[in-house]
Amino acid sequence: MLDALSDGPVTGPELAEQLDVSRAAVWKHVEALREADFEVEGTDEGYVLQSIPEYGGAAIEYGLEAPFEVEFHDSLGSTNERARELAADGATDTVVVAAEQTGGRGRLDREWSSPAGGVWLSVLCRPDLPPAQVPVYTLAAAVAVTRAAREAGVEARIKWPNDVLVPVGDGEDAEERKLCGILTEMEGEADRVSWVVVGIGVNVNFDESDLPPEANATTLRAARERAGHGADEADVPRRLFVQRLLETFDELRAAPERVLPAWREYASTLGRRVRVETPGGEVVGEAVDIEFPGTLVVETDEGTRRVSAGDCEHLRPAE
Repeated sequence: MLDALSDGPVTGPELAEQLDVSRAAVWKHVEALREADFEVEGTDEGYVLQSIPEYGGAAIEYGLEAPFEVEFHDSLGSTNERARELAADGATDTVVVAAEQTGGRGRLDREWSSPAGGVWLSVLCRPDLPPAQVPVYTLAAAVAVTRAAREAGVEARIKWPNDVLVPVGDGEDAEERKLCGILTEMEGEADRVSWVVVGIGVNVNFDESDLPPEANATTLRAARERAGHGADEADVPRRLFVQRLLETFDELRAAPERVLPAWREYASTLGRRVRVETPGGEVVGEAVDIEFPGTLVVETDEGTRRVSAGDCEHLRPAE
């Protein structure tokens, strides 16, 4: 219906013929769109789509150039939890989006603040990959968020393995604040993935003061204000942001060999001295590269170490 209306004005009979439905069904669907905050005006020449809501499931799907269905919630405990439920029911290529989360979680079960105004979503898919290669999906999601942020005018960068950061300040004194976190979960067997859920939380259109002080985080709105945008123009269109994020993620999941070069382009970690807390102990040295499917290569005083999982801290030269 939305695709048909986008070429409007179009009359009720024309819509009924084009969509092979009754006139009553056309009216019913037009009313459903209006209830979803699409502005559909009835004119002498036919129906005209005047405006699209700022956010919502149908709004995100409209014009989305990626094969995802969107399930939208005004409020939800956890989009990852809901995506796991859908996975158990056999769903795939589904994106669960919440206007706010009340029980968001990050890695290691850490609490993740998810107020209204952010982008809180989980992508459910069933890739033809062995479990050991699933980390490349986390990298693809980080690239997708970074590109969408940069298109919004914010110079975001990626910290290994799953954080998108924004520098605050200039030069060596710049402080890196967290913009986005990514949590990837999966189920499968030794040689085959059953499903993958990539949870993505991005701080978008709210104030830094709404975030816990200990989070050392920022938002797209705050970053745009620091870049000179006035308060009345600092908000980012979330519908377009999510569409761009999903389109980039879809492109990269179809070509995993393109993920690492794209990740390196936006990496903040490479070339930096790092401390990585791993299950096997602390690794300190210079991060020199990343290898498929997401292994960090660190040059230490004892030689080259390859780290597949851990918490990474960027160290200043004095450290």
